[in-house]
This record gives sequence, structure tokens and C-alpha cells, in this order.
Amino acid sequence: MDKKDIAGIRRQFKMDNDLLKISDIFNVYIMKETTEIYHQQSQPFEMLTEEQQELFMDNFRKVLTGQLDEKLFELKFKRDAENSSQLILHKGLLSSDTEDWKEQMLHMTQKMIEDHPSEKDIVITFIRAEYLKPTKQRNDETEESDRDAVYSNPFILCSMNKTEDPKKEMQFDYIEKEFKYKIETDPVIDLKHPISGFLFPSITDGASDVNHVLYTAGKANEPDYRFIEEVLNGEEIKTAKEDKAVFEEVIKDVVGGQVTPATLANVYGEINRVVEENEEDTPPTLDYKDVGNVLKQSGEQVDPENVKTAFQRAVDNDTHELKASSIVPKYNSKSIKINTKIANISISPQDLEYVRQVNYQGKRCIMIEVDEDAEVDGFKMLPEAFNE
Repeated sequence: MDKKDIAGIRRQFKMDNDLLKISDIFNVYIMKETTEIYHQQSQPFEMLTEEQQELFMDNFRKVLTGQLDEKLFELKFKRDAENSSQLILHKGLLSSDTEDWKEQMLHMTQKMIEDHPSEKDIVITFIRAEYLKPTKQRNDETEESDRDAVYSNPFILCSMNKTEDPKKEMQFDYIEKEFKYKIETDPVIDLKHPISGFLFPSITDGASDVNHVLYTAGKANEPDYRFIEEVLNGEEIKTAKEDKAVFEEVIKDVVGGQVTPATLANVYGEINRVVEENEEDTPPTLDYKDVGNVLKQSGEQVDPENVKTAFQRAVDNDTHELKASSIVPKYNSKSIKINTKIANISISPQDLEYVRQVNYQGKRCIMIEVDEDAEVDGFKMLPEAFNE
């Protein structure tokens, strides 16, 4: 799945949408510090009140919100895994009987909580639904509807949410004219901040892929590896942050830890070009040969064997490939930080070529080329002569 596929499904979670049909919702309540199911409840989604439906719709959108390889991860199932989640979920997906579907979801619940008590009560929510994607856009000239032909994608979505203790409040009773201490005993389910979740199967351009599942982490670059490996039986992953760290380590190893801003601008520009050219295709990756070529095209003279060795030192594997989109900073925003004791400067990757570190009167200075007068606290700066 790419970001367009995910965004396309996420947008469907809204009221009165004929392209998304949620048939059943199944909630399981787990008490803190236990690994037992305290309560379970299944019902048709349409039996919920409108307010309840809206709360869950918002929750499901949040499960599908985030950057790929940071908060959202497409996992490939391990082959021949014991007690395979792929098999459990596939059985649930194909089941036409609600009780059988619930049984498979309870099986998944047991895998989630087994030997893993939580510090707070949690609620695990499953839905089974169908996503209908039109095969082509509406044609107003021929009055042909975009609903005439659709891809049909049944799926299961899971959302895990923690509970919060109810608030203790003081109230004033107008009739009795007295202050009262209000104590609520029912825990509040935090549907605004899901702590984990997944979508099965993966859906790419209208085609379902039961060999992959989309996993959601609670926080960016902090996936739960136990959940990935033991619950979902997914293969090993690397976050965008980890790929970025490997890339930086390799570059430092190869060029000696120092690089000019212009060279770095060229490196990021070349990688960004690769990302943009392949935006509609499979996300591009870089192996040690590609990194060496990028450095050469950016003006650095490097030995391919040195790059290969640097890769081996960084990841213990010279065949590892880095996702290009994880390496390059957000290209059109001020995503690069230049840190000094005097000031911190934010700049976009494409503007790095206008930055220099120079020696001026025996002191190191940061020089930034600009096209207009700079302002300091609302005042235009007077230009000063610069003697090299």
C-alpha cells in the first residue's frame, strides 16, 4: 500500500457513505494487569447511535493516519508461522457467520494479551466491512456513474484504545444552593488516541493482498516489535528513522564525517528526483551501489568497496536496501536544522546550496546567500562589506 491507497480508504470513514459498508463491530474489554477478557459485545454497526458511529469513525480514521514507515507499516506475513495470524484473519474475513467471525477475533485478542498485561484497562475493537472503489471516474457527458463498476474489498480493521480514569469535579446545585462533589465511576475510553491497530488485508489500487497487513504504531518511529512479530507474525521491519540513521552513518564513514552544504544539497536533490520519478510505482530503494553513485554524481570521489564496507559496518549486511523516501528530508519544507551555540537555523534541502561555513577575520561564520534584505525583529539589516 502507498500513501494514496491509505488516504483513499481513510476518507471513506464518514457517515452516509455508500462506498463503505461496515457490517459488524465487536468490542472486547480487558482489565489492567490481567490477561483475561472481562467483557465482550458484538452488534451490527448500524445499531449504534449516530453519535457512537461518529466517535468510532473518527477512531478508525486515526488508525489509518500517519506517515508510512514512521507510524504505518505494511508487513509481510512470515511463512509457516505457528498459530498463524494470517490464517486466523483470513478465516474471519471469509466467514459468513457472525459467531465464527467473533471466534476468530477472540483468537486474535488472546494473541494480543497473552503474557502481556497492560498498565491500564484497554478496549480492543474489531469491525468487518467492505470498501467499494470505483474503477473509473464519473463521466458527466455520457451520464455514466462512477458506481457502475467498482472494486469490492472486504476487510477487517482493529483498533486498540486505552481507558482513562473519570474526572472528579466540583458542582454547584442551583436548587439546593450547595456545592457538591461529583464522582464518576465509569472509565472513559480514549478513542481519540488509538495505541495500536491494523488493517487486513492490504489493499493496493483496488486489489486485496492477503499476504500483507497494514500495522499502526501508537507513536511515530516507535513500533511495538512484539506486536509485529508475535501477534501479527510479520517479518522484520526498519523504521524511516532507522533507515535515515543508517544512511547518515554510511555517508559519514565514506566521506570522513565532513561534507559541504552544497554536496549535501546535491545528494538530497538526486535522491528526491528518484522518489518523485517513481511516485506512482513501487517505492524506490537504495543499496550500497546506488549510494556510491549518488555521492559520485554529487561531486564526491568514492570507492565502491568503501561504500560496501560502510554498509556492512552499519547494518551487518551489504545487501540491505534503504527506502529512498526515508532518507531524504521533506523536500519543500524547512526540514533541515543547522545547529550552533549562537542560533539554530531551519532550511529546506533544496536551499542548502546557498549556505556556507567560512572563515572571517579568523572566526568561523555561517554565510547564507539571500536575494532580499533580511529582517531582524521587524528592522531591515544594513549590508556590510565582506573582505575575504
